[in-house]
Order: sequence, then C-alpha cells, then structure tokens
Amino acid sequence: MKGCGLALCLLSAAFCLFWMPSAGWEILHLGSCVISINLQKIRNEFSEIRGSMQAEDGNIDIRILRRSVSLQDTVPSDQCCLLHRLLRLYLDRVFKTYRTPDHYMLRKISSLANSFLTIKKDLRLCLEPQAVVLKALGELDILLQWMEETK
Repeated sequence: MKGCGLALCLLSAAFCLFWMPSAGWEILHLGSCVISINLQKIRNEFSEIRGSMQAEDGNIDIRILRRSVSLQDTVPSDQCCLLHRLLRLYLDRVFKTYRTPDHYMLRKISSLANSFLTIKKDLRLCLEPQAVVLKALGELDILLQWMEETK
C-alpha cells in the first residue's frame, strides 16, 4: 500500500509540473534549432545592471549591435548559427573580461553568463568547422571591400 501511495504521489507531482505554466520560459524556433529559454529572467537581471553599464560606457556613439539593422531580418536557416556565435562572443570575451569591484554587479554578470551558457548548450553546432573555414575564406572579399571603402 505504501508503494502505491508513493507512486501516486510521484505521478501527481509529475503531472503538476508538466501542466503548470513555467513563468518566463519560452520556446524559440531558430531555423533548425529549437531552444527553451527564460527570457523574462534574463531581461530582469539585465535591467538591474543596465543603468550601471550605461554609466560606465564612455563610447555612447559606438554600437556593436544596432537597432536599425534588425537581427529579426536574419534568414531562418542562419538564426541558430548567429545566436551560437553571439553567445560565444559574450561568453568568451564579454563576461570573462568585465571587471568591477562591485560584488553585486559581478553576481549579476555571472548569472547572465550562466543563462547564456545554458542556452549555448542547447544549441547544436550550426556548421562543421571545415565548412566555416571554407565559408569565411570564400567571403573574404566582402571584408576586404569593406576595409577598402573605409579608407
């Protein structure tokens, strides 16, 4: 009888977890990749540190990502790869390099980094390494042309 009660309890718990809406969790369809992400949590964490980040930024005229060039215009087949590359940039360069004596800020940055790491783990590799190398070499003319035009 105890075993039956335990099984019923576990089944009820699993049912409740399955049917309960998870606050903030969303499913993103990025081309061939489908990931589950808590955008609300990431937004809340970022909003807590945004003001401090803007106060430290002395280069307000320089942008890495422009709102006028919409990431939404990315071709669906490239969305997974784009997100993978952007997450890698933030994880390998941005979060690891940021320094501050403020422990609260460091905890928030660490939390954001952990969220990004979780997303990155859910992404499949978008291209084989050799295919990336061939693609980059084949499109080198675009980079060279841009460099020539900026002289």
